[in-house]
Amino acid sequence: MSKVTDPIADYLTRVRNAIMAKHRVVDIPASGIKKEITKLLKDKGYILNYKFEDEVGLQGNIKIALKYNPETKVPAIKALERVSKPGLRQYCDTHNIPRVLNGLGIAIISTSKGVITDKEAHEMNVGGEVLCYVY
Repeated sequence: MSKVTDPIADYLTRVRNAIMAKHRVVDIPASGIKKEITKLLKDKGYILNYKFEDEVGLQGNIKIALKYNPETKVPAIKALERVSKPGLRQYCDTHNIPRVLNGLGIAIISTSKGVITDKEAHEMNVGGEVLCYVY
């Protein structure tokens, strides 16, 4: 297996590909930050559900049940956009927290208070690394 240099971009790409292929479930290798992003996506209604499959001594997996509109079959996630990359990190302070689609989407930000959305960062008055945009 090849070594992934940007695990978050890999996570977003796997979800994006699963949506384009109209899959119901996607498997992703687990890590702490990926689990936090997954919890946020569930809380904000972008995915149906998730399950962490932790095996002792192994990395573990995240199973994500993707969300589609029951009638139109349109996915809940329109786009996943990586912002901060390993080669070029993108940070924001409390005054420059990005708004995604004028507040319709979310920006996922890694802060000292944990991985939170742009709105939570604004309320807590913290800045951090802008991981990605979801809308």
